[in-house]
Amino acid sequence: MKAYVFPGQGAQFIGMGKDLYDKSPVAKEMFERANAILGFRITDLMFAGTDEDLKQTKVTQPAIFLHSTILAAVIGNSFKPDMVAGHSLGEFSALVANKTLSFEDGLVLVSKRAMSMQKACEKTPSTMAAILGLDDKIVEEVCASIKEIVVPANYNSPGQIVISGANEGIDKAIEMLKEKGAKRALKLAVGGAFHSPVMEPARMELEEAIKNTTFNKPVCPVYQNVNAKPSIEPEVIKSNLVLQLTSPVRWTQSVLNMISDGATSFVEVGPGNVLQGLIKKVNKDIVTEGATF
Repeated sequence: MKAYVFPGQGAQFIGMGKDLYDKSPVAKEMFERANAILGFRITDLMFAGTDEDLKQTKVTQPAIFLHSTILAAVIGNSFKPDMVAGHSLGEFSALVANKTLSFEDGLVLVSKRAMSMQKACEKTPSTMAAILGLDDKIVEEVCASIKEIVVPANYNSPGQIVISGANEGIDKAIEMLKEKGAKRALKLAVGGAFHSPVMEPARMELEEAIKNTTFNKPVCPVYQNVNAKPSIEPEVIKSNLVLQLTSPVRWTQSVLNMISDGATSFVEVGPGNVLQGLIKKVNKDIVTEGATF
């Protein structure tokens, strides 16, 4: 069985999607539709902007979503997923790929998500940190012992967790986790504490938008970040998607569950190959590849 996976924020690069735009009439039409929906030419920033342009949350998230969903569309008849999953933002790409969401609705939700997250970041000074080389339980216990907001945000692979929270709490956690034997504990260059209670204002904004969006019965299950379990019911998918912004991304558990349910190969659809690396750390014997058109 084949699983298709979709990357999240951080996978962007200048020039992303230009080959699709230049070589595929289908891709060109979809990119131009996206420009019209967003109200600005995101293609100009993706293809020939600066790193600073691409780092803007209102650009980054739609850009990665567009690269992934348009690539999936261009693959055409060979795109036949038995299951899908996306890392954080990538879950929206996965939901377009498995027909739960239309391309247009997915893009509108991603744009609203980016804007609401940006506002939440500006409201509360916060950050994230990568912790390498410790058991999940130790990281969880340290986070729970700190009075400021600090929570596990991304369970990326065995021995690799990203924590999220208030600046002071993250500083304390880094110090304590180094004492516990972490191989590395370093802050990430991000705008705020994603997948933590800090994102509650964004979650509330996005909930309203998700409630008013049509979710269809998908063509295959999506393994959602919140519980790492397969979902096919539109209302369940909606509920889990609302919770995603303030809950951890259970990527390790999602990959293990997909393998347990029969996945023998994983195809990463979108910019970069980060997810292939994480999947190999979960199970070194599993086949991984990037999508090509």
